[in-house]
Amino acid sequence: MKEERAQASVPRRVTFAAADGRPITGFVWQAGCAARPVVVVNPATSVRCRYYFRFAEYLFAHGRDVLLYDYRGIGESRPATFAGFDANWIDWGALDFEGALRFAASSFPGQVIDVVAHSIGGCLLGLAPSNVTIRRAVTMGAQYAYWRDYARKHRLAMLLKWHVAMPALAAVFGYVPAQRLGWMEDTPRGVARSWAYSRARFEQTYRARPFALSDERVAELARRFTGVRAPLLAISTTDDPFGTVPAIERLLAYFEGCEARVHLRLEPGAFDADAIGHFAFFHSRFQTRLWPIVLQWLETASLAPATPGERVSERRGTSEHETHADRAVDSSLA
Repeated sequence: MKEERAQASVPRRVTFAAADGRPITGFVWQAGCAARPVVVVNPATSVRCRYYFRFAEYLFAHGRDVLLYDYRGIGESRPATFAGFDANWIDWGALDFEGALRFAASSFPGQVIDVVAHSIGGCLLGLAPSNVTIRRAVTMGAQYAYWRDYARKHRLAMLLKWHVAMPALAAVFGYVPAQRLGWMEDTPRGVARSWAYSRARFEQTYRARPFALSDERVAELARRFTGVRAPLLAISTTDDPFGTVPAIERLLAYFEGCEARVHLRLEPGAFDADAIGHFAFFHSRFQTRLWPIVLQWLETASLAPATPGERVSERRGTSEHETHADRAVDSSLA
């Protein structure tokens, strides 16, 4: 695989407008070369973009400019007060990620745009109107928190934490004071509700209370997923209680417009690791073992022949090319 190394760079702090004009803050690594792709990184729910700094530095050193940013209400984009502030996953995708794509297009003129997305960041791919501009995409543990998809042995504890305690805290405080509990970043009330009230179908979630969007609005949002044409690699790990096979496949099914959709499931032991889980993929200890998988896909839209892991599903162009594993998993998504 071709490696085009750039000199180390200190990231530049930037602020750009979301689609509704709200200021969103993040960081840019930029070499000033039009031949370099730019990678937009979508964080997981309530994870600060700084968490991905070393991953961004790796991408930059391997020939890619990078845009990291925090969704509204999180990290660098946190409001002065949460009083009267609200935001949900729709806002993060249709407004904030949309703003990030527009900013990338204007600030990196002539450069192709790729996306790496973690957890809910993968769902947000489908919500931005400008997602048609994405050339290639990689997701890690991407799903939208439907509780029946959680790993069975963790399901009860996760239900109590994310679907009972989190919305209760949001109701009492007006936001989730998650930092005090050592969970994640403090989180807007609407995001807590997006998580807690997720149903089997994206459309079901947002037609019902507490969101109750119109049928027309929900249908429009669902259609946007088909706008993604980029070859999409969905990575999951066998020890991720969120990113189970049904969870990953449930979201992947929405991206039916993609040129390719490949679900690669990784076993930690194949990488001499005791655990990877939902978050450790982006730890720098994996930069020589896991991160090259991402780089290979961004470079060629394919996996190297020797890439460890199970190809749970591989769809090229249309669902007619689904594997036997696809059909077995898809039957569980109804």
